[in-house]
Amino acid sequence: MSDLVRRALWAAGAVVLLALPFYLDRFWLQAGLFAIAAAIGAIGLNLLTGATGQLSMGHAFFLAVGAYGYCALAGDGTKAGGHELVGLGLPSWLAAVLAVALTGAVGGLFSPIAGRLRGAYLGIATLALIFIGQHVLFNATSLTGGFNGRSVEPLSLLGLTFDDTETVIAAVPFQSAEKLWYVALAALLACALFARGILRGRPGRAMNAIRDHNIAAGVMGVPVARYRAAVFVLSSMYAGLAGVLLALVFQRTVPDYFGMVLSLEYLAMIVIGGLGTVAGAVVGAAFVSLLPQLLTRYSDALPLVSAPGTGGVSPGEASRYLYGAAVVLVVLFLPGGLMRITAMRITALTRLTPSKKEQA
Repeated sequence: MSDLVRRALWAAGAVVLLALPFYLDRFWLQAGLFAIAAAIGAIGLNLLTGATGQLSMGHAFFLAVGAYGYCALAGDGTKAGGHELVGLGLPSWLAAVLAVALTGAVGGLFSPIAGRLRGAYLGIATLALIFIGQHVLFNATSLTGGFNGRSVEPLSLLGLTFDDTETVIAAVPFQSAEKLWYVALAALLACALFARGILRGRPGRAMNAIRDHNIAAGVMGVPVARYRAAVFVLSSMYAGLAGVLLALVFQRTVPDYFGMVLSLEYLAMIVIGGLGTVAGAVVGAAFVSLLPQLLTRYSDALPLVSAPGTGGVSPGEASRYLYGAAVVLVVLFLPGGLMRITAMRITALTRLTPSKKEQA
């Protein structure tokens, strides 16, 4: 009966998610798209950190590679801010695929280091990627547009362009946010199922063995360095896809966004949601990415929270205080993250549901 309850909950959730573009305004859809993009990136980081035990502080770097890689591959090379921008003019769907592949290739260049380092040493090594990335983003103006960034070519797929041109469906005008919603959901579902298959299969058992005791894993025949390098590349590709989706939602990429704070936010996502689980990454990403949006939306009604420069705490600062406190509370009192609470509630609901034997 527990499987039936879970399937019913998943089906109800799917119906709600598919119906949201018909009822929500643009603000909430964009907030949801940010959460979906964050969830994809967090799943990749959870494979690396939660399942394999490899600390990475450079996740934001790979998001930037995906975002700017898409811009360069799909852009047409126009001028912006007095700079001639690089643009190959490829079909946008192909540019998105190649941007993810490019991110994986960049992760592959770093993978020999990731295969040999672990723990804080890998964290410090990946931290260097943030500083390198920020220097490149601000100074390679022909590629990134410099401080002001560059505009993003809208996605085109199967003859449909995902821009702000209105397409009326069931008397509801669909613009970029509504159109991208279903693409983002499909991408999240594919990424989640793929990661779940890895974690439940032989690779997942090998990754957990490396996390728990890498020497014992090597004795059992697990190629530790090879697995670490491969998971690092896979995590980079997840981040690249998240970067592409973020670029499409923002419609403009700016270097400031892809800094140290973003990497720390992704680490907070997987800790708060639950290390080593796909669902935990999704829950944690929703919590961390939606919190500043909610505080911004309702700042007038909340104490101590106000617009930047008005004397109170800005929504962004307040959200960092809150999920920073959440990280501390989860580490101290809830090691399994928010998914542990969800699992406990589902178990309780299952126990309350009478079985066939009890009904008889």
